[in-house]
Amino acid sequence: MNFIDRTGPELGALDPDTVIVLPLGSIEQHGPHLPVSTDLTVASSVASAAVEAAEVETLLLPALSYTKSDEHAWSPGTIWVSWDTLMRTLVDIGRSLATTPARRLVLLNAHGGNSALAAVACRELRREFGLQTFLAHPGLSAPPDERGLGIHGGHSETSIMLHLRPDLVKMEHARRWVPEHLADYEHIGFGKPVSFGWLSSDFNSDGVLGDASTATAAHGKELFETAVGTIASVLGEAQRFRPS
Repeated sequence: MNFIDRTGPELGALDPDTVIVLPLGSIEQHGPHLPVSTDLTVASSVASAAVEAAEVETLLLPALSYTKSDEHAWSPGTIWVSWDTLMRTLVDIGRSLATTPARRLVLLNAHGGNSALAAVACRELRREFGLQTFLAHPGLSAPPDERGLGIHGGHSETSIMLHLRPDLVKMEHARRWVPEHLADYEHIGFGKPVSFGWLSSDFNSDGVLGDASTATAAHGKELFETAVGTIASVLGEAQRFRPS
């Protein structure tokens, strides 16, 4: 299951259709109620369980902890790398993987700030090294009452952390951080036709978007199990995917 537990000769004999999974997390502020390891915990936990559940040959790489989190650079505890550092790191990892026969790589990303760059990296790795690349996300659905604004430290992330690492969650500091007025813009916003540049400190001094006060471990368990099932299915599709 773990790439790094195999020997060099074993990795040199991999089937070309082996699916290699690289989780992308982050070390960044998640408000006063969640640890800076939240995205890393989600990415690693979902990836590990999905690889275990997958019905195809799949190998798990160690997660990348330090990624592009500069929207949270204002906060103590955020450790981030520049876009070009992360891009070069992903390209170098792909170059290294290309020394094995395996040609299928899934980036499982749990930090939204990585998404655009990871998509560019997928194409770069496809072009440079002939890898068949895929970008997947855990897909933690947010409740309607967050009005499409529960993107960071809100109900879903808090719930899944209550399931995975309840010892690290400080629910006494959880509250509703939803900038309601943003939902009234027709074109500009998260998930809308027009995106905008932002820092998490633009919205409130805690840098959170969402309603953490409603989070529950039970819902976190549901979110986790759904994410694992979906990603396990994705790994199966990635193994048999043929563009033509």
